[in-house]
Amino acid sequence: MSLKRYPEQRLLAARKLHPKFTPVVFAFYMSSIMAFLMTIVITAVNAGMVEGFMSLVWQAYRVAMPVAFVCILMVRPVVARLVQWTVRSV
Repeated sequence: MSLKRYPEQRLLAARKLHPKFTPVVFAFYMSSIMAFLMTIVITAVNAGMVEGFMSLVWQAYRVAMPVAFVCILMVRPVVARLVQWTVRSV
């Protein structure tokens, strides 16, 4: 499949980040999703399904997401090493 035949694919490829940013992009997506899911669960456990529930979730998420992002960036190499020690290579 040639990029000349599909100019929209060329534009999409030009907008993508360099592969060296893979760990940061992974950490961003992982922290965004996990922090959101965890704030929903923790807010529901602590406050219940009260009026303004999503507002409470959003307030918690604004704190949790940056913390989760930094933690994933810092812990990822340790987790990769633990997986390497735990999983047999083929």
